[in-house]
Amino acid sequence: MAYYGKCLEAVIEHLDKFMPKSDNPEQFLEAAATSLQALSPRKQGFVLEVLSGCLEYRKLLTVVVDAFYAQDGRLCLRADHSRFKVICYLATFLLEELGFQLFCDIIKSQPVDKMCKFLRFFFNPLHLCSWVQDEWSLIYEPAHVKKWIDPLMRWQPEVQALISHLEGVSASQPSPLKTKAKVTEPKEFNLTAPKPRTIPAPEPVPVVAKPRPVPQSTYQTPKEQQQLETVKSYNRRKAEELLLRANVEELRCAMPRSCREPAQGSKQQLRLQFPPRIRKTPKLTFYRPDNVLVKLNTTAILREGALYQRQVEQELQRVDKLVDGAGDFSEFLEWQKKMLAKDREEQLAAGECRRLQGKLSHEEAVLARQSLVQENKQRTEQQKEQMAKLMLQHAERRLREDRSRKELVEQVIEGQKNVKAAQAKLVKGRQQTVQEVIEASRGLLQRRAQEAQEEQRHHCELISQLRALETQPTRKGKLVDLTQIPGYGLEGEMSIVELRERLALLKENQRREEEEKRDQIIQSKRTKSQELQDTLEQISLCRAAMARSAALRWEEKKKAPAAPTQDERVQQLRRRISERAAERCKQAALLHVSAPRAARPKPRVSPSGWKEPGQQKAGSGWGWRASRAGTSIAGRGYAAAGAGGGGGVPARADASPGPQAQLEAQHWLEQERSRERRLRAQQRGGLGPGPARRLEAA
Repeated sequence: MAYYGKCLEAVIEHLDKFMPKSDNPEQFLEAAATSLQALSPRKQGFVLEVLSGCLEYRKLLTVVVDAFYAQDGRLCLRADHSRFKVICYLATFLLEELGFQLFCDIIKSQPVDKMCKFLRFFFNPLHLCSWVQDEWSLIYEPAHVKKWIDPLMRWQPEVQALISHLEGVSASQPSPLKTKAKVTEPKEFNLTAPKPRTIPAPEPVPVVAKPRPVPQSTYQTPKEQQQLETVKSYNRRKAEELLLRANVEELRCAMPRSCREPAQGSKQQLRLQFPPRIRKTPKLTFYRPDNVLVKLNTTAILREGALYQRQVEQELQRVDKLVDGAGDFSEFLEWQKKMLAKDREEQLAAGECRRLQGKLSHEEAVLARQSLVQENKQRTEQQKEQMAKLMLQHAERRLREDRSRKELVEQVIEGQKNVKAAQAKLVKGRQQTVQEVIEASRGLLQRRAQEAQEEQRHHCELISQLRALETQPTRKGKLVDLTQIPGYGLEGEMSIVELRERLALLKENQRREEEEKRDQIIQSKRTKSQELQDTLEQISLCRAAMARSAALRWEEKKKAPAAPTQDERVQQLRRRISERAAERCKQAALLHVSAPRAARPKPRVSPSGWKEPGQQKAGSGWGWRASRAGTSIAGRGYAAAGAGGGGGVPARADASPGPQAQLEAQHWLEQERSRERRLRAQQRGGLGPGPARRLEAA
């Protein structure tokens, strides 16, 4: 057996070296024959014959071995792939030539558990007659495959006896004892005793500086707020005085000549003989307040100041033109007021049209919602029928799945019966592998310990050399004369002392120039800030004047009454809304009459007066669906009579909902009309408080 074992090991070794993609089989056989010159001619012939056969029928053998690894050989090593190929070749092509006894000797020379597992898989009649024959027929002709399968089927009884014998041998072999790993024994470090620590000197206690007391200004009102209040009261009082003076003293030059009173008496006739003497207005005087509070940046201040300056110049030019006898703009202003009033009426009419169009769209949406409810009811009935059919189909499918699941469980239970024997074999193989790994790791640890000792010795030698270099004396420091010139012959060469003096003079000159430039910048900033302050004072005065004029214009606008709009579009929209409301009420009444409420069972009421919970919940849900279906009046969310107010109890079948719906529709129409009247009253005289409050704030 040892003889055949060595021969098979040589074949397996050469098969592992063969690379199908890069190696040529003929050249590979020549190289193998050259390497087997040391063997005897008999051994060499047997090895070359088996090796050439394995290379020739490589595809057939690969099909069987790959299937074995996929099914029964999942726990086998990939390193035994060539071993299984050789056994498959011997059993398929050389079993008749070698004889069964010699084949048994070859099998016994190999690992028993691996051979037993492979032979049981390969000589299974079900495998040979089904997929093995089909796969081989794809590579070679079926007639040749039939010639190879028939001998294997004839040798079935002898091979099955060999497999049973191998199983008995593997069961009788004792399992290898598990050696206990050596436990590492710790050793104490040989360390020198540490020196006793000295007691450190106590640190001085730091002296904390006395904190400053809280200033009294923290509990007082800030001065800025007081100044703001003073300036606000002063500006308000001044604005009131200017407003009163402007109302009392009107400009005479601005009054047209046609508006003056007719001449009465002799004195007036004498005055009419001479042209009236018109006085020119003096230049406008700006009062400078103490503190101007206009928070703007520089660009905005200059821009607004230029704007107000242009406005002042234009006003002066207009006054001069009036003094020189220019015309009046009273007729243009009256025409402008009429056109503005007309535009305002058109805007109010357009707003009313938009509101009525929204109301009309709401009524149409309610009608569409009611029609949608009817369609939804029909769809719901259809979906219920489809759902019942689907539930029946689902129940049948569940029964079929349960039956198939039970069959699968029975198959799994049958497959798990042979798991224990496979687990025992796997444990034995793992124990052998662990023993080999422990021995290899022990040798590696010994080699690493020797390498670490050698490296430590080398480090000690290097440290001793470095310490010897550090103990050698070295010369430190170098004498330098700062007043000595180096004497390299360069232009502008000087000593370090002279260089320092020159640098000090240069820094002094730079500091003096910086101070002069800083003084210039500060002076220019002061001039600019003064100009900005003057511009801010002018802006504040112009803003106050504009606020007064805007307040007067608003008062005039508020006094003008707003006439009610009588537009044809508004009247037409109101008529359409009333028609839609009547149509919606009729449709709601039809829905109430056609609703199948009489078919529902009435809730049983106990003598004490309470209803059953299930009946009450059903009634409340019916009321909610009725309100969602569009039976509410004017979109307010009220359900029909007896649907929401009765605690969820359905209304009686003989109730007449028609008059009730008409009364509710009339009630909501009256509320809409009252709201329109209230809005008109607010438009006429109820908009006064807003501008008045803005005037007080100014």
